[in-house]
Amino acid sequence: MKVENYIRDIETQRESMAERVIQWANINSNSFHVPGLERMAAVLTQAFSGLGCAGDVLSLPPIERVDATGLPKSVDLGPMLRFWKRPEAPVQVLLVGHMDTVYELDHPFQTAIRKNDQVIQGPGVSDMKGGLCVMLEALSAFEQSSAVDQLGWEVLINPDEEIGSLGSAPFLAERAKAHHIGLVFEPAMDEIGTLAGERKGSGKFTLIVHGRAAHAGRDFAAGRNAILLLAEIISQINALNGKHTGVTLNIGQIQGGGSVNVVPALAICRVDVRIPAIEDEAWVRERLEHIVAAANKTEGFKVELRGTFSRKPKALLGKTRELYELVAELGKELGQSITWKPSGGCCDGNNLAAAGLPNVDTLGVCGGKIHSEEEYVLVDSLVSRVQLTAALLVRLSEGWLKNFHR
Repeated sequence: MKVENYIRDIETQRESMAERVIQWANINSNSFHVPGLERMAAVLTQAFSGLGCAGDVLSLPPIERVDATGLPKSVDLGPMLRFWKRPEAPVQVLLVGHMDTVYELDHPFQTAIRKNDQVIQGPGVSDMKGGLCVMLEALSAFEQSSAVDQLGWEVLINPDEEIGSLGSAPFLAERAKAHHIGLVFEPAMDEIGTLAGERKGSGKFTLIVHGRAAHAGRDFAAGRNAILLLAEIISQINALNGKHTGVTLNIGQIQGGGSVNVVPALAICRVDVRIPAIEDEAWVRERLEHIVAAANKTEGFKVELRGTFSRKPKALLGKTRELYELVAELGKELGQSITWKPSGGCCDGNNLAAAGLPNVDTLGVCGGKIHSEEEYVLVDSLVSRVQLTAALLVRLSEGWLKNFHR
């Protein structure tokens, strides 16, 4: 059966999908807003239950995060969702998405709007409420396939992808081992649907500088200004950029100080690190530890380094490349030009790859300006990406994997 004939009716769902994306984006589901994540989980559970699948709501363990006082704090996470159907089928596909967004409750960007026939602008419409919609509709379309009995699927939707999937990573790795192929619904790289190919790995680190408080007027010399020492450390960290091919260190957040008439005793810096190769982890760690060790020789100060690398780089080799080439082939049949390019970003596709599961991780919508107040999605891409994913599921169910063994 030709793919085009099977999926032509998906176009009739264009407006209903657009409305669903708006409704879902209007639910604030920031990674640390547990009530919002619980509300989003309930909405998603209701939507996916229409597929006639089994489902479960999983509780994740809390994670540790350094708070504004410089102390480690236990932080609760929202629920993780799992849906599955036909686990006995010969082909098993894992579909992964996330319900959390980067927009906090006090962020001014809270409402999704239809800018025009083609554009929806709103928090998470592209990353990745739109992607969740694509996943749902593609599965709904696939369930009408004549080869449906040959393919079983499992959906995992986590609440913590935007903060590194620290709580959900072990479960993602465990379930990856039970499948042949992984599909992840992060947004495409651009408006024309380019996929992310190779991906960098990432780590997040926190530097905590403890100084000594003192009255800025009466006893200035007795103080030890934590902000000043942190500023020196930040300059040294930033100077590492360009010293090792492809490695970047971004100073993403600083905290410190209070009343301006007090010498600040505490300053905190959070750093995002991206690496192209697993071997780069050691290079970064060694340099950060050297900087901290040198700072700790400064009289009256104590400097701590916390954090780790949470995602390994993802290569585009072997079976993963074969899978990308299949997606490009299907795109051509659908009149879509599918290409890919390297990305400095990372996602749960990195986690699945690290567990040995070949995967395509940008099957979500086309749009842009994610993580900003101008985030948008192109409405037509809801249709085209559902068609592409449904076609991929059909092809997998028809025996494409017979020469593709893990």
